[in-house]
Amino acid sequence: MTLVDSHAHIYSEQFKQDREEALARALAEGVEKIYMPNIDHTSIDIMLETEEKHPNQCIAMMGLHPTSVDKDFEKELYLVEEWLGKRKFAAVGECGIDLYWDKTFLPQQQEALRVQVELAKKHQLPIVLHTRDSFDETYEIIAAAQDGSLKGIFHCFSGTVEQAEKVKELGFLMGIGGVATFKNGGLDKVLPHVSLDNLVLETDCPYLAPVPHRGKRNEPVYLPLVARRVAELMQKPVEEVAQTTTCNALNLFKL
Repeated sequence: MTLVDSHAHIYSEQFKQDREEALARALAEGVEKIYMPNIDHTSIDIMLETEEKHPNQCIAMMGLHPTSVDKDFEKELYLVEEWLGKRKFAAVGECGIDLYWDKTFLPQQQEALRVQVELAKKHQLPIVLHTRDSFDETYEIIAAAQDGSLKGIFHCFSGTVEQAEKVKELGFLMGIGGVATFKNGGLDKVLPHVSLDNLVLETDCPYLAPVPHRGKRNEPVYLPLVARRVAELMQKPVEEVAQTTTCNALNLFKL
């Protein structure tokens, strides 16, 4: 079974002691590609270093995470723009809107997202969206900008059937991770009503570890647990889930 982890912070400080081992464990379980979303200027060096050491397995994106957006966000965006002009990345991301922690900088987050949408169009790259407590706000900006050229992922999707339909109509994919295994995650009511063609799998490690590891550090080796849960909820063979979501991810991120 070959799998793609479409969203993993494997470069995170939490893997400082055993990153090599974690990557080897993932590979042994069939997780052959790991796409790494950027956070801000502090994560670029270690992310690119991880990619350089594992060019066939770890692939970098470039973007500004909404929780790193504050009153001085333009400086961060200049850096993102500069890097996108320097070399090829798999996607613009992760970017979006986060209203879970703080709503203070919502206007700045909206502006930062609009800028990154334009960068995705300019560089003809997919965009990877963070929508924590902000599906409607993020969707509004993406829908307004969609001229047929935008594609990407609503990462860590945990919305409703109606929201899943909106994502599909935009021509975007939904990133499904550990939340699918949570008892009250809500995806048990959504996944039976969507098509595998609209899904990619992700861990978002080191966050959101699937059951039975919930609350511990997540890592890409747990992706098969997500695949199995998706297969169970959609009443499909796990091999079909793996094959289709892998194709979806590779087609989206084609380098």
